[in-house]
Amino acid sequence: MRKHARACADCGCRLSQYNLEDRCAACARGKRLDAHPGPHVPDEVWLDLDLQAAIAAWDFGRASRLIRDKAGLRQDDMAFMTGLSQGFLSMLEAGNRRLTNIDKAAQFLQGVGAPDALLGPPFREHSASFTPAHAPQLGRDRDDVRPETGNTTNLNELAAQAAARSLQFTDEITKTNVSDVELERLESALTHIAVDYVHAPLHQVFTDLVSTRDRLLSLLSGHQPLSQTRELLLLAGTSCLLLAHASQNLGDEDAAVAQLQAAWTFAEQADNNDLRAWVKGSAALIAEWSTHRQTALDYTRQAIRLSPSGETRIRIAAIEARAAARIGDRSAAMAALEELQRAREQEAAPDALTRFGGLLTFPEAKQEYYMGGTFALLGEHQRAEQHATAAIELYESGPKVQRSYGDEALARLDIVTARITAGEIEGAGEQLQPLLELPANQRIRQLGDAMEGVARLLEEPRLARSRVARELADATRGYKAIDTQAKALTP
Repeated sequence: MRKHARACADCGCRLSQYNLEDRCAACARGKRLDAHPGPHVPDEVWLDLDLQAAIAAWDFGRASRLIRDKAGLRQDDMAFMTGLSQGFLSMLEAGNRRLTNIDKAAQFLQGVGAPDALLGPPFREHSASFTPAHAPQLGRDRDDVRPETGNTTNLNELAAQAAARSLQFTDEITKTNVSDVELERLESALTHIAVDYVHAPLHQVFTDLVSTRDRLLSLLSGHQPLSQTRELLLLAGTSCLLLAHASQNLGDEDAAVAQLQAAWTFAEQADNNDLRAWVKGSAALIAEWSTHRQTALDYTRQAIRLSPSGETRIRIAAIEARAAARIGDRSAAMAALEELQRAREQEAAPDALTRFGGLLTFPEAKQEYYMGGTFALLGEHQRAEQHATAAIELYESGPKVQRSYGDEALARLDIVTARITAGEIEGAGEQLQPLLELPANQRIRQLGDAMEGVARLLEEPRLARSRVARELADATRGYKAIDTQAKALTP
């Protein structure tokens, strides 16, 4: 300390060189408060029976409103007296916050001058050591509040302490880092993405999908009530499911499988069978387009046990039919189509994913496309063309936002295959033309693979004399699908 340093006349603390008074700021403020008493609650207020009942019930929000009303005080006055913030008091009175911590509750009651007769046992122990609100050293951390059972002989006191601890814990577990408004916004965002997915270029929705997924993961890293956690898990799993389809459409099977593994984990954590069924169905779909075609059937049989009825069950049966046809098992394919028909006739049960719409639905047009694909793979091209034509007509006559350019294009290729097989080359050319004009960013990987098969058909020796066949073969040869190396997408 410097020579000649000055100290406060009351508390003895060192005075600043800029303080020309003989007291520190805190002591000077205390003197002013003593000279000019602040707001107070008249004694007659405590005779009010409603106020007494509110205090007895630990309804401190109602107690605060009654005290202010009967004493003619403002919330600022109450904040001054209790040491609690005006904002907290406002939420307390509105019912948006609760005062469950014993120290804080005691601070409130003693700050407003509640008579000892109105204080329950837990608060009386604070009376002797209570410090006025303008001296904020009162209070411990919330986690310090514990029933001291070893030193407690009064059962009423023990019961009150136990009740306080229970309420304190419920206050902690109902805290949340996400509002219902944001949950609705995130659900709406996934709905828009699922709907846009079927008719908009893939690059256009991929970035929004990743951004939404990242926000969901960030929220799940925080704290929220169990009901909100389950909803976030469902939304996160749905976003990974959509990313799996997007990755497959880009031709990245490894990324698609990884996204499905993540989606399955979210489904398990949320304990949601609808998401489980969709994940298994999508796993079957990806396996069907890969070299693991027998595995696709295994996945569909797992998925069917998770989905009792509705569009999800129709979808699984459709995937199973096409997967069986792809390995040449006509009996299994026809059995799956019969199951599809039965599922169509059943009353649909509510589904947690079909509510998003778009890619996460399985409308009649898509059903017809899958049936056409099944018969095309079985070599029954006339029946394949009938169903494919029905699918295209349903897509063309339905709402634009539900029109899946990928499914429609693949349905046209089933018609092309049927007509080439029947020797109707010019009719095949009519169906090929829209596909040749399809923008490159809408040419999903499956379309590129299917177009290679059409090119091989057109190059068969039996069509060597056909000029139209040669021209179509030239047009389809080297058909460019989406760039499978485009891993980083920009808006």
